Amino acid sequence: MSISQSTQATSAASATSIKPRSAITVRDAVLDFMRRVGMTSVFGNPGSTELPMFRDFPEDFRYVLGLQEAVVVGMADGYAQATRNAAMVNLHSAAGVGNAMGNIFTAFKNRTPMVITAGQQARSILPFDPFLFSAQATELPKPYVKWSVEPARAADVPLAIARAYYIAMLPPRGPVLVSIPADDWDQPAELLAPRTVSTELRAEPFVLDQIGAMLDASKHPAFVVGAAVDRDNAWDAVVQLAERHNARVFAAPMSGRCSFPEDHRLFAGFLPAMRERIVGLLDGHDCIFALGAPAFTYHVEGNGPHLPHGAVLCQLTDDPTTAAWTPSGTAAVGSIRLSVLDLLSRAAPPARALPAPRAPRQRVEPTSPLSVAYVMQTLAELRKPSDIIVEEAPSARSVMQNYLPITRSEGFFTMDSGGLGYGMPAALGVSLAKPDARIIGIFGDGSSMYSIQSLWSAAQMQLPITFVILNNGRYAALQDFAPVFGFSATDVVQGTELPAIDFVGLAQAQGCPALRVADASALRDALQLALNRKDTHRPMLIDVEVA
Repeated sequence: MSISQSTQATSAASATSIKPRSAITVRDAVLDFMRRVGMTSVFGNPGSTELPMFRDFPEDFRYVLGLQEAVVVGMADGYAQATRNAAMVNLHSAAGVGNAMGNIFTAFKNRTPMVITAGQQARSILPFDPFLFSAQATELPKPYVKWSVEPARAADVPLAIARAYYIAMLPPRGPVLVSIPADDWDQPAELLAPRTVSTELRAEPFVLDQIGAMLDASKHPAFVVGAAVDRDNAWDAVVQLAERHNARVFAAPMSGRCSFPEDHRLFAGFLPAMRERIVGLLDGHDCIFALGAPAFTYHVEGNGPHLPHGAVLCQLTDDPTTAAWTPSGTAAVGSIRLSVLDLLSRAAPPARALPAPRAPRQRVEPTSPLSVAYVMQTLAELRKPSDIIVEEAPSARSVMQNYLPITRSEGFFTMDSGGLGYGMPAALGVSLAKPDARIIGIFGDGSSMYSIQSLWSAAQMQLPITFVILNNGRYAALQDFAPVFGFSATDVVQGTELPAIDFVGLAQAQGCPALRVADASALRDALQLALNRKDTHRPMLIDVEVA
């Protein structure tokens, strides 16, 4: 893949196209570059030092307002992932970037391309520690940006934005930050020359040959697929490669995307983030091939080997850091899609039998209070295969994986980071990027409160999103996790109870229609109303009381 600016200029006559060279400002040059690379949506929560960027804002640009900086970055993350292009984010200096850091961390873990501009105070008063300035603007977001800069001169700002864009888009993709003093925007500058930059790197052929030979020699191969498969548009190629080898396919631990159809004959389920259980589930396989995923992500301390006895590990990743820390095996670094296509170009391997299929899931019946499994099962029966699921319900994820299978590329988005507050605004970003798709957001009651202001933005932008709140009145993930750290079944886990949150009232106060559901008879009707309502330009929230 390459990015060409020369073909992306719009036919609209912008101010930059008719101004004499001497009248071109930093603002003109930056907007011209943004237009050429398709960054015409700006996600922001405005502060004083950002305002100069938006004077005479072009009609072909869109400002997407979030009510808090974490919401802004979450929306941009979902939008960038769904468009496969870097999103432009505009934040205030130290305080605004600080508010956004949780979701900047998630964007870094999600490998989401994102150009963040942070408003800095005017250069003339920076020596005097002015109000609301950032003393170390380039250091503040580290280590969770790929690059950060405050240009030495106003005239350098356009080139810094361009460099930031290309760094964000090069694999492994991720967020970058440019700190821009408020008085830079009206300074003279020059338009940037068009460029073409390749953003796909091919793995070394001899390493791929080694991996291909190991797969060909394997009697019982297993694939472990991660988020980079879907990010790199490699879904179809990976399915074809798995079918060629009759390999069982597992989803990698804590993966933020679905990278293999979960109703496929070869799909074997989800690996947990625990070393011993990963080894147990992979036991019997002699070649483990991790594609677009670390080998492996752990959440708790473990013991023993990282692989089953006698198994070899090979890995294909777009991240050299991941390849470096993997404890054993053979690793190829490069584009997942291009590398899998190279593996498919090899001669067909020896025929091997199909592995045993995954055990079918058992149907669940309604209970009182409702089980999460029944909610997911009902939703699976009502949704369309083309619907997109955006999820942030950590304690319900394993149940969702059993009862709400994802079967299409770009059909699922969540966070790789484990940090809360991403999912609800990300649903807005995905909806903005894919206006013809139905978006279903599944959120825990605890996680939804990190970015509940997203409902206002969804209502204002008339986004047809169905928000499903799984309301169990607690931080269930922490309570479920407590035994790992020595809690007994009767111990009180401090700070995990969340009683008396009125999600219907919170939604309605922000202009989002809402319903509360407490029993099975009301669940199906509420979901059908939300998914099939004639007014497709309004979001709807369903607060479901679950056990």
